[in-house]
Amino acid sequence: MIAGLQKMTLLDYPGKVACTVFLQGCNFRCPFCHNASLLSGKAESPIDTEQLLTFLKKRQGLLDGVCITGGEPTLCPNLQNLIQQIKALGFSVKLDTNGSNPGVLKDLVGAGLVDYVAMDIKNCPQRYKETAGYPGLDLSKIEESMVFLMEGTVEYEFRTTVVQEYHSNEDIRQIGLWFQKLCPQHPVEKYFLQSFVDRDSVLSGDLHAPTEAQLQAMKNAITPYVRYTEIRGSHA
Repeated sequence: MIAGLQKMTLLDYPGKVACTVFLQGCNFRCPFCHNASLLSGKAESPIDTEQLLTFLKKRQGLLDGVCITGGEPTLCPNLQNLIQQIKALGFSVKLDTNGSNPGVLKDLVGAGLVDYVAMDIKNCPQRYKETAGYPGLDLSKIEESMVFLMEGTVEYEFRTTVVQEYHSNEDIRQIGLWFQKLCPQHPVEKYFLQSFVDRDSVLSGDLHAPTEAQLQAMKNAITPYVRYTEIRGSHA
């Protein structure tokens, strides 16, 4: 279940010193995914829950939070139990998700087990299935998660990884219109554009990061539709 552990990060959990736990398995096959080794659910060096909890007990007072990412964490059958044990040690929990399991997301938030959610918005509705690598994707599930978060039950952010081959200014503007259509009474609080980074582990080859100018133009395209937007990280 636990495929890996980054022992400290200042970037993954806004405002907190955290560690990042990588869970196995994903239902998407995004061509630009750089965690391709996690997709099958067969990690090379898995970590058991007791090892993780032992590590966290030693980091009490040193770390503020735990980021749970993947893969897609909501696919893990023991996720709620894992988070309960992490919360019992006094850590805040951030969940990364693709939003495809709104029921699990709602249950975790409703139980007070998640303090911050980062949901990936893969693309505008017209290109979502292509960008997620999932032709049979039920987009209504994605929308259900989006609306739930936009209603403000838990602190959240939306984010899009930008790839030249998959995203245009108009695609990003259409994401903004989608936000507006889904929940006009609750504008998106935080939306981040982050550049694709080419690595050996990327699922598909021959993909390219956007330029700084392209990212800035995309930021300008979505700014009217969100309360706060930012370009996050390097474009290199």
